[in-house]
Parts: sequence; C-alpha cells; structure tokens
Amino acid sequence: MNDTKKKGANFPERLYACWHPIGYSHEIKADVPFGTFLLDEAVVVWRTADGQPHAMRDLCIHRGTALSLGWIKDDCLVCPYHAWQYDKKGACVLIPQAPDMDIPTKAKTTTYHCKEKFGVVWVALKDPEFELPEILEYENSDWKFVNTGPFNWNSDSSRQVENFTDFGHFPWVHPGLLGDPERPAVPDCKVTIKDTVLHYSIIRPEAPNSDDFPIFANKNVIQPERRSVYELHLPYTIVLRLGWGGTKGMVYFFSSQPISENKCRGFCIIGRNYDHDEPDTVLQNFEQVIFDQDKRIVESQRPKQVPFDFTEELHLKFDAVAMNYRRAMKKHNLNY
Repeated sequence: MNDTKKKGANFPERLYACWHPIGYSHEIKADVPFGTFLLDEAVVVWRTADGQPHAMRDLCIHRGTALSLGWIKDDCLVCPYHAWQYDKKGACVLIPQAPDMDIPTKAKTTTYHCKEKFGVVWVALKDPEFELPEILEYENSDWKFVNTGPFNWNSDSSRQVENFTDFGHFPWVHPGLLGDPERPAVPDCKVTIKDTVLHYSIIRPEAPNSDDFPIFANKNVIQPERRSVYELHLPYTIVLRLGWGGTKGMVYFFSSQPISENKCRGFCIIGRNYDHDEPDTVLQNFEQVIFDQDKRIVESQRPKQVPFDFTEELHLKFDAVAMNYRRAMKKHNLNY
C-alpha cells in the first residue's frame, strides 16, 4: 500500500487510516467498475471472479484516465482509453499497443485496503488502525435488516454524524415522527469513552407511531418513551439499539463516507426482530423523510465542518454527546 498525500482539503492524516463506507454491496457489480471519491481521492472499486472487492486509485498512469469508466476482463481492470490492464495488485499486466515490450515498473496504480461487511464495501486509504464494530444481531435470523439511503449531503461527515447523535432537535425537525413538541426536554445523558468508542444511553420521549409509518414497537401507547443505547465509533460510525421495555427491538447501523470537506454520503442499515413481513419500502421511505428533514438543516450550518474549537459555538448541558465527540476526535487527531 502506498501512502496517500494530503490534497487540497485539510484532512488529518489519521482519517486515511480509518475504514470508510463507499457503497452498499449491491452497488458494486460483478462486471462494472464503481467509481467514487473518498477524502477527495478518486477511488475505483471492482470485483474479481471470486466476488472479492478490490480498491485502487481511479487513475491510469498512461494518460490519467479514470479506470472506473472501463471494464473488467480476466480478473483485471481495463482502462477505457487504451485498454491497459491492471491486476488486483495495481500492476499493469498488458499494454495492447506494445504486447512484446517489457512493461515499465512505473506502469501501476496505488491500491487501497478493501473489505466487505454488513452488506457494505469499506475502504481505508492507509493501513487501518481501528476495526469496524461488531453487530451480533446481523448474523441472527431473528433479525431482518434493511438498507436505506444512501443519503448524499452537501456537508462534512462530522456534521452528518453529530446530527445523528443530537436529541434536542427531534420535536422540532421531526414532529410526529421521532419527537413530540409537547415534551421537548432532553434528559441527562452520561457519556463513557473507551479508546475510540463513545458509549451512552438515554430514555427519551418519542412520538406515537404515525399512520403512514407504523415502524416502532410503541403501538397503542399515548406518550411513548424509548431507550436508546449508542456506540459512536470514531470517526463517523454509529451503532444504535432501541427498545421499549419489551422483547421487541431495533438496531440502527449508520456510517458516513467523507467524500470531501463539504460532501458526504450516509449509509443507514436498520434491523428489527419484529414485523418481518412489512415491506422494506416502509422503512426506506420513512428514513428518506427523516434524512431529508435533517438535510435542509445540516446543509445550512456554518461552517460545514464541525468546529472542534469549543469557543466557536454555544454548548449547553444537553449537548453532552457532541461535546464528548469533539473532545475525542481532537484527542485522537481526527479533527480538522
């Protein structure tokens, strides 16, 4: 693996050593390269015949063409301009215009770490320092998981993640869906930090199930409350478990792809151990509404990145999660 240099964006070096989502598994086809950007780096992801995903810089060394515009042949990625072939190690193995020549050692492209987990393909631009969280429910047949989104925002991933952890906005941004304007108070929330993971839980008011989106296990409750148990894995991944006092529960798995300083793509996977017969579109449409409501708010925030200097914004007691998130990001050199 070659080190990735900083581009125009002011990304901290340690972000390159984190796993980031770049696409749902179904987006990475067996016969078509998938192009995207990660931390302003052009990345192409593709599959060899064994189904394994591979990631490399989306650049042919010959004339700088995007390899993602090409095709896959004989377990190689083929450049669309002159059909140079690159294997999964990034080495050019065929130059059709000069088939008998010794291929120059410079004829290669940078490869990146790549793996598949939770129905998502992940890429790390440098040797990854942190592992992805474990979700035991994902392997349990009592739970059904549904992919929602992805959600493309003109904001930084830090803003997208911090919004996901914010309890105070539910009654006003999502009234009747996630919060109740008649019960806006935010209970105390204690945050415990273990290495690069923030742990916290809260019991808070929520809205009853709506007729359009009957997805929560709080049916026939006039003023329902939910218990939310969070794991926030630095820098941009959250595991959230929801419960209502019974055996029924939900798991939210959210992670944000830092495309650039001002662009991100959120992936939200939801599991439930009830209502398996309900169409996936109910959850997918619900989350589209929720994320669209959040999007207009978060895209208006200035600056577009979370300001990790505490003096730049006003913080109150109910902002405990955001304050601890910012401290932890600074401690581990993951902030701008």
